[in-house]
Formats: sequence, C-alpha cells, structure tokens
Amino acid sequence: MFVGSELAPQVIAALTRRYGRFDLAEDATQEALIAAAQQWPANGVPENPRGWLITVAGRRLIDALRAETSRTRREEAAVAQEPPPGADVPDEDDTLTLLFLCCHPALSPPSQLALTLRAVGGLTTAEIASAFLVPEATMAQRISRAKSAITEAGGRFESLHDEERAARLTVVLHVLYLMFNEGYTATSGEQLQRRDLVREAIRLTRMTRTSLPEDGEVAGLLALMLLTHARTRAREDADGMLIPLAEQDRSRWDGALLAEGVGLIRETLARSARLGPYQLQAAIAAVHAEAATADETDWPQVLKLYDVLEALAPSPVVTLNRAVAVAMVNGPRAGLAGLDVLDDDHRLAEHHRLASVRAHLQEMAGDTAAALAGYEGAARRTTSVAERRYLQAQVRRLRGDVENPRAAPTSG
Repeated sequence: MFVGSELAPQVIAALTRRYGRFDLAEDATQEALIAAAQQWPANGVPENPRGWLITVAGRRLIDALRAETSRTRREEAAVAQEPPPGADVPDEDDTLTLLFLCCHPALSPPSQLALTLRAVGGLTTAEIASAFLVPEATMAQRISRAKSAITEAGGRFESLHDEERAARLTVVLHVLYLMFNEGYTATSGEQLQRRDLVREAIRLTRMTRTSLPEDGEVAGLLALMLLTHARTRAREDADGMLIPLAEQDRSRWDGALLAEGVGLIRETLARSARLGPYQLQAAIAAVHAEAATADETDWPQVLKLYDVLEALAPSPVVTLNRAVAVAMVNGPRAGLAGLDVLDDDHRLAEHHRLASVRAHLQEMAGDTAAALAGYEGAARRTTSVAERRYLQAQVRRLRGDVENPRAAPTSG
C-alpha cells in the first residue's frame, strides 16, 4: 500500500482543525496523495511525509476556498491562517477528534459509518460499498451528502463533552469494528490482509479506551481486535494461501497479544455490569485462544456464548457463525438447519460467506456433490482474490485434483 495513504486521516484531521472545512479537507487530502504518488517515487519520500502532505493539501484547500467567490470573508480568514512557507507542522494527532466528528448526529447511522470509513479508515468508496452490500455509485452519493450535511449542520472540529461523546460512541465502535474487519480480511484485491488498516483500527481503539477507560464495550472491542490480530502470522502459507482457523499453526500466534487480549476481557467481564456484543465476541475469541489445538476448543462454551450474543444483538453474521458452533456440538446436519433462515435475508443470501460455510458443513455431512457446487458458487461471488484462490482450491480438492486436503470453515 502507498505509504502516504496511512497518513490520510491525520492530514484530514489537521486541515479540518485549522480551516474548519471538513468537506474540503477530505478532497484536498486526496489531491495531495495523488501528487505524492506521482512525485515521491522519483524524488524520494520527504523527511517529514506527514508535514509534506499537510502543506500540499492545505494549498489545495486554499485554492478551493478562493474559488468560492461568494464567500470572500471565509477566504480572507482562511488565507490569514495559512502558515508561511517552511513553518513547522504541529505533531498533534487529531484523528480521534475527526472520528467523532464523522459520527455527527445530523447524519443517519449508515452515513456516519460510511463517512468515517472513508475519512478515518482510508477505505475506497468501492470497499465501503462492498461492506454495505450496495452499488458503488450509491455509496459515493451517500458520502458526498454526508460531508455536506456536517458542514450545513455547523459541525465543528473540537473535543466533545462527555455526554456528546457517549451519544456517538456506539457508531464510533461500529466503525472501528468494520475498519478492523476490512483490514483483517480485505473484501477485494490481491492481498488477504491489510495490516496497516488493522494497526490503525487498534490504535484508534486504544485511544478511545484511554478517553473512556471504564466503558466495557470499548475494552471488549479492543480485546476482540487483539485476540483476532494475534493469529495474523498463521493465516497464510508461504504462497499467500489462506489457512483456516482449524489448521493454523498456533505456535505462530502472537503470545503477547493473546495474553493482553485474554487478560483484558477477563478483567472487563469481571467488573462489567452489563454485557455487550463486543465483550461477548471477545469472550468467544478468548475460548479459541485458550485452546492449545483446534480439537481442544470448548465448542459447547462457544455455542453458549453465541446463544447469548444472538439474543442480545441478532444479525445474519452472528447466525452464520453460530451455525458452525452448532455443527461442532450437535453435528453438521444441525448446523445446516441453522443456515436455512439466512436464505431469505437479503443482506447475506447472495454473499459468498454463506455459500462457503454451507459447503463446508455439507462436506462434513458427506454430501460431496452439494459441497462442490457450494464452493464453486462462493468462489464466483467473492471479490477477494485471496479468498477466491482458497475456495477454488477446495473445488480442486473435491474433484480429486490435489492431495493433502484442506477443509475447514473459512473464518480465521
């Protein structure tokens, strides 16, 4: 990934704080990134790439303000704020403030999520559209309207009072969760993982926990990320092929991250007055983390936790994952029966993950023909090259084209 892209949220935040125009700051930052992509390969990465991007993007923003001829007062104020050439760029990281700004109450929850993933997460419009299961053009319009709505509502780039921060926290955590998931298993492209996105999601979640140290769901989300990220090194083989959770070499899991994550969720559950979905998901991840081998996984405990999670925060993804736990406890036919309800859910009915999980359970049940058709359908539906390669490998294996079969749930 282009090195400057990782700095985009910090650049947007710095410009928004300086000029108060979030809508223009995002566009100016994208223009600066394009300039960097053209100039840095030839001239070398500057000593202070963040400062370079802020300076170039600031000039683009000033040009945009000057183009708004009907707003001369704003132009004059902005020009007066423009730092002189060579001025030092502040070292402040305003990304967390930007995150909460994107979750402005003037926006609908879907728009809050989309805008934050774009400005803070650095995801492309196509990646966000894929996560929301909507056309890219629809998502582009939603993001554009969201930027305008914040400006019209008078959204200011400033720290929030405790009550305002608490009111926006649910969306903020959801955004960080989606950002992490996109980094852990990219929805499109050649690479299975985008580790820069994973690191940024964890960094922002740590910052959020520092701001709200007593919130159980913030701690739960951080624990979930740490426990999941700990498996990173074991998720791919030397050829970049996905290795499912059941077949991973657990000696390659990051012991420090596992210890931190397990300790954090234990502490959180011990003092939390009310469970939330992130705490429950972290507890499930901890059960997997504490099993020395896949065969030693306490699947009855995992199923109990999924039962609670589905009652507390039902979703098609929870139902999908619970079906795998049901299969491991009560057999594949029981797990397959749990998937039937998803066939009429438009959010997941045509998604490759439903097809791949169903194929795996069908294979467990001995229905090789159905499993083969399921893997073929899943491979056609996914936009991730890495996942497609894995699913195609399952097809070849079932056809007898390869040796050393690898068959397990695609979650890892």
